[in-house]
Amino acid sequence: MAPTHSLTPAMQRQRNARLRRNTFYLALLAIALVAPFVAYPVFLMKVLCFALFACAFNLLLGYAGLLSFGHAAFLATGGYITGYLLASYPGLTPELGILAGTLASLGLGLAFGALAIRRQGIYFAMVTLALAQMVFFFYIQAPFTGGEDGLHGVPRGELLGLISLADNLNMYYFVLAVFVIAFALIQRTVHSPYGQVLKAIRENEPRAVSLGYNVDAYKLVAFVISAGIAGLAGATKTVVFQLASLTDAHWHMSGEVVLMTLLGGVGSLFGPLVGAGLVVSLQTQLAQSPLGNWVSVILGAIFVICVLSFRSGIVGEIQKLVKKNFK
Repeated sequence: MAPTHSLTPAMQRQRNARLRRNTFYLALLAIALVAPFVAYPVFLMKVLCFALFACAFNLLLGYAGLLSFGHAAFLATGGYITGYLLASYPGLTPELGILAGTLASLGLGLAFGALAIRRQGIYFAMVTLALAQMVFFFYIQAPFTGGEDGLHGVPRGELLGLISLADNLNMYYFVLAVFVIAFALIQRTVHSPYGQVLKAIRENEPRAVSLGYNVDAYKLVAFVISAGIAGLAGATKTVVFQLASLTDAHWHMSGEVVLMTLLGGVGSLFGPLVGAGLVVSLQTQLAQSPLGNWVSVILGAIFVICVLSFRSGIVGEIQKLVKKNFK
């Protein structure tokens, strides 16, 4: 590392920004480590699973500029494949089941991407929605999914054959580890040269083409990574709740992840985490109140207010405020 006195002002600002970011990450990790002693671990695990799903979607929308209405297919595929394998093969450890579900979603993402990636805008969104609906109807008819009843009784098993995940505290720390690893992968992708090309494609695709980049290949890789992480979220969620259901494959779920991402702040790393936490918290609290039948209406109203009042989302507006005050 270069001595501090030899750094240019720009390098010094980058160094300070990196230091602040790392400090912020460590603080969040410390909070996450003690959180299950303050809040209900199962609720926290649900937030982490949906936050991971939203982060996967944000990688595609926020950094590649691709709006997918079919991401529920990857969430459900990861969940169903993991649930089926763990229920059918008792000796299979949960990490291998989750890996299999993630790989299945990666393969499905590659197939979806190959078909949809050449389309843009609303046409891309409609193609992904149509493909996801095909997957939804397949899971209704497939014998291994349990149809409308879902796949119940998925065993949590023992991590590495040693640590029992039946204990909620052990399960929470496993889910937290999965989230941290996946989030680190997303961050590394975004800040890599590949991520910079993705942003260039999002901002001005014709110019990226003129510079010689194969934009379809870049977008396809982003789509596959996003699908794989969404499948990882679905697989982990199935192990947590010991259940895989059609709810995860329905187009409503694709709409919910859009809501989470836009509400928290699209294009920001922490936006989906905040949005997922807010949506899951509201759903949980409202479901236990007399307004339980109005959950969708209330979430829709919040979404409209968010879009009209602060289009950058919660995290985006906070970032703007911080930059304005600490210029």
